[in-house]
Amino acid sequence: MSDASTNPLRPRAAIQQLLLDGNVRAVLEMAGMLHGHYCVGLALGVKAVHAGFKRLGIIDNTGMEEIMAVAECNSCFVDGIQFAAGCTLGNNALVYQDLGKTAATFYCRGGSVAVRVCVKSYDIDTGPEEEKREGDALFEKAVKRREKLSDAENTRMKELWNKRSFAVAAAPDERCFLIADVKAPAFAFAPIFDSQQCVVCGEKVMESKAVFRNGQPHCLACAGEEYRMVVGKGISVGRTAH
Repeated sequence: MSDASTNPLRPRAAIQQLLLDGNVRAVLEMAGMLHGHYCVGLALGVKAVHAGFKRLGIIDNTGMEEIMAVAECNSCFVDGIQFAAGCTLGNNALVYQDLGKTAATFYCRGGSVAVRVCVKSYDIDTGPEEEKREGDALFEKAVKRREKLSDAENTRMKELWNKRSFAVAAAPDERCFLIADVKAPAFAFAPIFDSQQCVVCGEKVMESKAVFRNGQPHCLACAGEEYRMVVGKGISVGRTAH
């Protein structure tokens, strides 16, 4: 594994081998480096990739849009998908559909069949009910109400959520997901655009996002035009004030 993990020609070889071996726990351990903590959502995202890739027979992903993931939410679940699948916003292999469902569809370009993996529930039986209630109460306080936890509470929440996350990683797929074959989407490869230089701020902007005024390129911010952005609640509209 040390050789695979340092291969500059196949930087994801170690992760792909772990998925082939069915070692979801080890991939989840690594995914925490991206996500910053362990939670059920992250664990379900990693598990969804394993389930989808296994069903499709995917062995390798070089991040060149040959393997695609279509996520229906912007939550912890998607970080598990990006890390485990190697399909990210940056390499244009992750499509974000603002549906608010904890689900993802995986497919190989050129294939007619995709696999959709949908989470049944986050409330998966993974241990003592008392620990579940304690963890839920701390989550309610820290995340939903945005109240500051004491050091002891913060440590305890991490302990409980780590334990639950790795228990979910070990749970049978049928307890966690609804898995179905669906028709493969027909998303085109990401186009490559030239850049224009905004005449106001002087910064480079993708040509497809430039606004031309009197034949002069402006970025959307300097032009005061609306733009789309992904925030916690989903896709929103923004505008730079001038």
